[in-house]
Amino acid sequence: MNVSSDRVLKLGTRGSALALWQSNWVASQLRELGFAVEMVEISTQGDVRSGPIGAIGSQGVFTKEIQRALLDEEVDFAVHSLKDLPTEEIPGLCLTCVPPRERVGDVLVSNTISSFDGIAEGAVIGTGSMRRKAQLLNQRPDLKVKDIRGNVDTRLQKLDDGQYDAIILAESGLKRLGLDERINHVIDQAVMIPAVGQGALGLECRAQDSEVRDILDQLNDPESFIPITAERAMLRALRAGCLAPVGAFAEIIEGRLRLQGVVLSGTGSQRVDAESEVLLAQLSESQQVEAADELGRAVAEDLIAQGATGLIAEARENA
Repeated sequence: MNVSSDRVLKLGTRGSALALWQSNWVASQLRELGFAVEMVEISTQGDVRSGPIGAIGSQGVFTKEIQRALLDEEVDFAVHSLKDLPTEEIPGLCLTCVPPRERVGDVLVSNTISSFDGIAEGAVIGTGSMRRKAQLLNQRPDLKVKDIRGNVDTRLQKLDDGQYDAIILAESGLKRLGLDERINHVIDQAVMIPAVGQGALGLECRAQDSEVRDILDQLNDPESFIPITAERAMLRALRAGCLAPVGAFAEIIEGRLRLQGVVLSGTGSQRVDAESEVLLAQLSESQQVEAADELGRAVAEDLIAQGATGLIAEARENA
């Protein structure tokens, strides 16, 4: 669909290096299509508060201020890292587009360790994610997992200063920042299932702004949007929030959408897994979105039947 407009689109973004890279990439794609884009930097709670993310108070610490600017019509759309965007619907806003997804894995970054199996007993591993911490301890309860905050450069500097033996980061963020050489090892998904939406960008705008929705739709990738829909539906049905020890990964393989999910206790000592799939062939795009949503809810119900709700509650209490 070709859409033209003389409107200058105001793009709301965080000011971190990674957020700016992501937003500049989206802006460049739109400019290539002939649209004018103006960047508007917005500071969020997660950018200005110190300490563990889970202690700041709630989910949405990287998105609430941007969403408020959208509702107040200070910006026309926003670019989010989808793993940071809560699944609860905000009246008046919609997730309208998911561009092609980057690599979804978690990676080991270290100056002394070259593989997961090479991590020494009692090594100090840095991560700001309860999901990563729980999965690390599930595999290696001997490790000392310590919290780490800051943008990618700050975390790498803390590693280089010797505060940690290794840190865990998203492969997509390092690749987007041109820091591929810092990746020592891509952690197998059998060890660590990624966060919901990891590696994907989400473009959010006002639900009633049909002009912007039509423009952004030109960047949408159904092969990414459909799996993301399933992952986010699972997380929403679990009522877990994006800070909980929950992992999910969906992909389309030979016309079938497959979703795997995991929920752990905060210490990683308990874990429940579930997996299911649905056939997408001969379904329209809207029907595929509905099928993905149903798949996500079905996997969540399986996890809940195995005790996921109690594990999530325990993790919150001990965060």
